[in-house]
Amino acid sequence: MNVPTRPLRKGIGLPRNSVAVVVPCYNEAVAIAKVVAEFRTTLPDARIHVFDNNSTDDTAAIAVAAGASVHRVPMQGKGHVVRRMFADVDADIYVMVDGDDTYAAAAAPAMIEKLIEAGLDMVVGVREPISADVHRPGHAFGNALLSGFLSHLFGRSCADILSGYRVFSRRFVKSFPVLSSGFEIEAELTVHALELRLPTAEHPVAFKERAPGSASKLNTVRDGIRILLTMLRLFSAERPLLFYSLCATALGLTSIALAVPIVLTYMQTGLVPRFPTAILSTGLMLLAALSFFSGMILDTVTRGRREMRSLAYLAQPSRGAPTPFSGSPR
Repeated sequence: MNVPTRPLRKGIGLPRNSVAVVVPCYNEAVAIAKVVAEFRTTLPDARIHVFDNNSTDDTAAIAVAAGASVHRVPMQGKGHVVRRMFADVDADIYVMVDGDDTYAAAAAPAMIEKLIEAGLDMVVGVREPISADVHRPGHAFGNALLSGFLSHLFGRSCADILSGYRVFSRRFVKSFPVLSSGFEIEAELTVHALELRLPTAEHPVAFKERAPGSASKLNTVRDGIRILLTMLRLFSAERPLLFYSLCATALGLTSIALAVPIVLTYMQTGLVPRFPTAILSTGLMLLAALSFFSGMILDTVTRGRREMRSLAYLAQPSRGAPTPFSGSPR
């Protein structure tokens, strides 16, 4: 599908609906040429940018030979790569896809069409494995766990929060403050859309095995721990009042459980035989109060941060809106 464009006018930087395919890469020499070739065929009007993250093989050279523009990112980690991609590339529509040739390029036109026709800011490619052994069990479980957690937290369904195949609007990209440094970036992208209540959709995408000789950069145990820590961080950052209220409740109940026997003994004998326990109970209740008030303060901070993100989003012109320019059109 050729994405519709408008002629370039003097003073306007880009034609409408210009498309950029951005590909984060680390040691993908086996697959990158095929990825670039497939997207050049599928989206002939798009510009393809490969962001090489300190590869020790010939990923960069192969990508250049395949016809892609190659950018080097010295700071290691997918989050750092996404930060550079979103900052350095200008387009109206961004297609982000991993360079491991596990996602079907053929799905890109339909995802772009859905983004344009429905006026969306993000379309997530939901992976549908073409065989039973494509997903490792640990990764599938972690993805389902985090997806379900965020769906419950924000009240909106997320079928595949860790998908590396997404289509974005310019508004989304230029208002997104990248904070993560590693593979948690996919979760952060979804949270950005959910907390600003941006219009999003999902699209099924065929997901296949890596080519022979290509190795996954994910580690089940290490990245599983990262997923759990990401869940806690997102919970405390996006719902601080609820998070710290739960902490306050747990601390308060523990304090009461410790205090009840002491109070009963005091009422019967007029003595406090377990003075250290009484001090501990008092300290826990003070921590419960501090936790609750911390949640209230942080909730106000979170609301302010959300408003700033919303203003940054609204500062970007929407597709189809008039673009200011100087001089007379030709």
